Amino acid sequence: MRNPQVSTFSLNNPWTMLRKGFKSFSWRIGLASIAASSSLLASPLFAQVADAPPDTVADIPVNYTEALVGSYTLPDPLTMEDGRPVQTREMWWSQRRPELVRLFEEYQYGRSPGRPNDMVFHVFESAGSAFGGRAIRRQVTLYFNRDRTGPDLDLLIYLPARATGPVPIFLNVSFSPNSNAVADSAIRPSEVWDRETRKRVPARPGRGFGRIDVLPFLEAGIGVATVYYADLDPDFPGGATLGIRGVYMDEGQEEPAPDEWGAIAAWSWGLRRVMDYFETDPDIDHERVALFGASRVGKTVLWTAAKDPRFALVIASASGEGGAALSRRNYGETVAHLTAPSRYRYQFAGNYAKYADRVNELPVDAHLLLALIAPRPVLLQTGTEDRWSDPKGEFLAALAAEPVFEMLGAKGLDTTTIPPPGQPILNTLGFLIHEGGHGPAPADWPIFLEFVKKHFFASDSSPNEGAASQ
Repeated sequence: MRNPQVSTFSLNNPWTMLRKGFKSFSWRIGLASIAASSSLLASPLFAQVADAPPDTVADIPVNYTEALVGSYTLPDPLTMEDGRPVQTREMWWSQRRPELVRLFEEYQYGRSPGRPNDMVFHVFESAGSAFGGRAIRRQVTLYFNRDRTGPDLDLLIYLPARATGPVPIFLNVSFSPNSNAVADSAIRPSEVWDRETRKRVPARPGRGFGRIDVLPFLEAGIGVATVYYADLDPDFPGGATLGIRGVYMDEGQEEPAPDEWGAIAAWSWGLRRVMDYFETDPDIDHERVALFGASRVGKTVLWTAAKDPRFALVIASASGEGGAALSRRNYGETVAHLTAPSRYRYQFAGNYAKYADRVNELPVDAHLLLALIAPRPVLLQTGTEDRWSDPKGEFLAALAAEPVFEMLGAKGLDTTTIPPPGQPILNTLGFLIHEGGHGPAPADWPIFLEFVKKHFFASDSSPNEGAASQ
């Protein structure tokens, strides 16, 4: 059992007080569903407000009451496991950051392999005309061996037709297969997983869940790419042998080892292989690739950016527990809910479930995940009614990650107050909350684009520094 160095996250927390300049900790969030007539106001002492009746998920009670959140401690992002303080940037890059990547691999997402030696990028459409000539459509299949057998990944790309050089890319990680993710009839028909037969079947034509409008990005000089998150690994229990993880298993093995990759790490592995392709495409500025995902793929894009510094920017929508929300904060979904056998245990390393009933002993938490992305831009987006994902917990995690961003010369939230809905913080460490529930709202997309433009076009300097396993 590891005994990580921790610091109490409260008004008496010395490292937080020091780095925040002894500011008053005051939190405010407008949650329309908390009460019929008003929003929750939390004082510096986290006012105890009963905001919803208790409920259960997977026979586990769910807390929506601030009075029952309880006290907790957070590991200091700038303190090594052995208690040594991280006092320089060099020490962060060479010692603390690799240590945190290892801890997340071992205890939350699982270890994954590197790039296969014999990948094949099959560009089966290189310059298709799309959207009345405003875009160039490119379609690519990524194979992970020379024989082109086993799981593969389809990548759909749109580039601005008038571009005169490599362009930044907004990479959308979609719940829909490519043929349903964009309103374009020329996309090659896709396949999806059938949970009943546990096989890949043709995707039904029609409107996809989370369809993306690529034109605003193209008009801003930014390309758009999209991938179907489950191309490589299915999103259901017992699917580890059916996707890319099965390729790396020993004969007769049915599940990864407790510290090996869950489904989220498998999806993340696929995104890193997409980046491998981007590095070969002369029309793509691979040093300016933004990642976007919501809910479980919001968790996926955060882990991808944390592990692989080649991704320059990340926007995570409603990533919640297992993503940007603090696990130690008992509010909404918890590690116990997430890793219950009937729910999403398969998405994580087996070791993660061992902390369901002792989350305060977990060596990692969401603020450390966000710290791993520093000093690259990260925007957390959530909704006032999405109590299950704990918007306040996401804001607190961002605040606790601030010291790392600031040490590395980036701008943190610069406030201890959650902004009102629709008034985003677009610093290097950003936050956006809308009136509503889980996932992005239509009004969020112009803000996503603004965030990307602000950080991709503000300077010519690259945010990527240091190294991590890919």
